[in-house]
Amino acid sequence: MRRTTFRTMTATAAGLTLAATAATAQAAGPDPDDDVAGADRYPAGLLRAMTDDLGVSKERAVERLDFQDDAAAAQERLREKLGDDFAGAWLDPELDRLFVATTGDAGGAVEAAVRAAGGRAVDARYSLDQLEGWAADLGDDAAAAVGVTGWHVDVQDNTLVVETLAGADARADVDDALAAAGVPSGAATVRTTAERPRVLDDVVGGNAYYINGASRCSVGFAVTDGFVTAGHCGSAGDPTSQPTGTFAGSSFPGDDYGYVQVGLGSTPVGAVNDWAGGQVAVAGAEPAPVGAQVCRSGSTSGWHCGTVEALDVSVSYAEGTVDGLIRTDVCAEPGDSGGSLLAGDQAQGVTSGGSGDCTSGGTTFFQPVGEILDAYDLTLVTG
Repeated sequence: MRRTTFRTMTATAAGLTLAATAATAQAAGPDPDDDVAGADRYPAGLLRAMTDDLGVSKERAVERLDFQDDAAAAQERLREKLGDDFAGAWLDPELDRLFVATTGDAGGAVEAAVRAAGGRAVDARYSLDQLEGWAADLGDDAAAAVGVTGWHVDVQDNTLVVETLAGADARADVDDALAAAGVPSGAATVRTTAERPRVLDDVVGGNAYYINGASRCSVGFAVTDGFVTAGHCGSAGDPTSQPTGTFAGSSFPGDDYGYVQVGLGSTPVGAVNDWAGGQVAVAGAEPAPVGAQVCRSGSTSGWHCGTVEALDVSVSYAEGTVDGLIRTDVCAEPGDSGGSLLAGDQAQGVTSGGSGDCTSGGTTFFQPVGEILDAYDLTLVTG
């Protein structure tokens, strides 16, 4: 198999994506409610959201979800096998192809391992461990820089991305922060964003609940004795109603997760409101790769879908920096915070914050659910 460089892969994928998009649009013609083989493996509300937001047929939605399940498992196997040579992985959802970046030798065992897992190898200069290490080392220096809104690893470009507000005179501060973190020249890219991400704390996705009898947030995912949600929704000890409970733990900023224990009168259910009169059953919490298509449930804007753009993202909110988030192009609005992010039937995270809205589009960040479960030693309730 011929090895693909970043430059070649990007140009080729761009041309093929246009053709695949046109084909997908034609395939979206049939009624999405027609019977489709394999559709019973996924919640009907999830498939409807994908047909509405992503412009794909129900059949194509099932194909994508099947592929993503296989690719997520393959990514984890390859990360373990390649070790220090692993430089990240991502999906092309139009072509149903897994790309795996590696700093290893171009031939032999590395090539064979990626090919055996159904992936295409891509040359990389920096390993994922290196890039994530530099991102972590940016820390307080980047957060204190005027105009910096966040930073993350872009696995497709094999670079550390620092985002700044458009018009902000932040370049000198960013350069100082990168130098202090020991980031080599050429390993970082500075990009601008029109709006600073904000915490969406008016209400939360999924079913609503109330904190201190005043503010409103929403359930992320059920655990055996309660639920997880966004940390900025409440502090440890804060009471909740509908359902009645208490914040048993909360972390924000740094993280953005919270854990609410509910009373005996409430029954945690392993499902998410699909805002179409039904529920999406949750089957597990296997992390999805970059490029995976995901859907979010929120009480302000309902179901919306999009794509994972980056993992382990640091975001500089006005309240402080939050690390380790999932970045997506799924839209959200104030009131959607804490809501559920799903890849198929796999729980991914709870809504933290973002920018934009569901009219013009936007960027939304999610706190990974696995980190919340580990932090409080919780067990996810599945459907």
